[in-house]
Amino acid sequence: MTPLPHDSDLVALPGPVVYPTMCFCKLMQTTSYEVVNGSYVQTVQAEQPPEIKVHSQEKAAAVLETVGAFQKLPMVMPSVDIFHSAMRKAKRVPPTKGIANAAKRERNKGAKQLDALMKELAVPLRTYRDNFPSKKHLHPYERSLIELTLGDGNYEEVLGKIDALRKKVNSVGKEHASLCAKSVSKREAEERLNEGMKRLEEIFHCEGKAVDELLNIAKTLRAMPVVDLETPTLCLVGAPNVGKSSLVRVLSTGKPEICNYPFTTRGILMGHIALSYRNFQVTDTPGLLRRHDEDRNNLEMLTLAVLSHLPTAVLYVHDLSGECGTSPSDQFIIYKEIRGRFDGHLWLDVVSKCDLLQESPVVFITEDTTTDHPELAKYRKMGPDGAIHVSVKSEAALNELKRRVHDLLVSQSARINVAKSKQETPEVLDKRVFI
Repeated sequence: MTPLPHDSDLVALPGPVVYPTMCFCKLMQTTSYEVVNGSYVQTVQAEQPPEIKVHSQEKAAAVLETVGAFQKLPMVMPSVDIFHSAMRKAKRVPPTKGIANAAKRERNKGAKQLDALMKELAVPLRTYRDNFPSKKHLHPYERSLIELTLGDGNYEEVLGKIDALRKKVNSVGKEHASLCAKSVSKREAEERLNEGMKRLEEIFHCEGKAVDELLNIAKTLRAMPVVDLETPTLCLVGAPNVGKSSLVRVLSTGKPEICNYPFTTRGILMGHIALSYRNFQVTDTPGLLRRHDEDRNNLEMLTLAVLSHLPTAVLYVHDLSGECGTSPSDQFIIYKEIRGRFDGHLWLDVVSKCDLLQESPVVFITEDTTTDHPELAKYRKMGPDGAIHVSVKSEAALNELKRRVHDLLVSQSARINVAKSKQETPEVLDKRVFI
């Protein structure tokens, strides 16, 4: 027997080198966050019994919407097109084959055609009911858009009319199909078929206006700008006609209308900024006037909705030239209120139209010049501390503005990344599995 070799006699043969590997398996976490005053805040959730916790989490995941729900809305056909299409299809439905008796064949055909007409009318109505989201499941920002652009309760009212019409079509269609099926003669079956079709046509003609209302609602909502919550967003805020839209055109791809009258901005306008090979969002908002919230119009409330429900950085625009129609004193009061209310936002102040500023500050005839307010007197001359003085016309300080805006949005991006990273709690980190 050949002796076994000693360890010292063994020679290492060349072969593949295997390096140790580490695999990470991250557990899913269920911490949720909401936007409060433009910042991400962890949602406080009450502890639930284990037997219903999984079910409630699955249900929440199924119904909660992020921004962008309006782009998922189904296409709505005009009511007249729905009815004519349904009628054409229903009239092509033949009787069941093999029925020799003329009366039986006619009542069979009539019942089938009425049933087909009923279904062709009800199916799109059910689609609209099921695919237009409930307002309570929308992101707070989009919920505000619905209320402010459509009126409080109008969205739900129209959807309610759609569902009521669907139920009525089903009820009347089944009733007349049943009557047609009970006809004792061919002539009676034909008459009941015509009666049923005429009745459904009358119902759809009278109450189908809800479909056309929903069509207009869908067009309005689908045209709303989509905001990506993970892309840093710059929101321009200020009194009407201070030059916000002009700055949006300078900073971004957005092309808002620019006119010399208040409330030119009739909604939320979105653009995009490309700075240092990075894409950012910019939004122009309707101007704010000096008044209490209960007296504000829907355009002003849109601006407050953006600031309240979206994590944005603010570019606040001031016009001290006297051209915007809002006195510097009123602008000062509006600014102090908004700055105090949304103090958690990253902020940059800009004094626009600096080429029109004079050495002596503009004072409107309606203003109280006897008020001893040093901060207001300083504001009339220079605006807030640290404000950049720019002019779109002379291009003064526009490069500095772009640089400061870039820095602001980079800081906003860092905030968003921190908020996302905080969603992974220490407890979850401890549960990682290393192989």
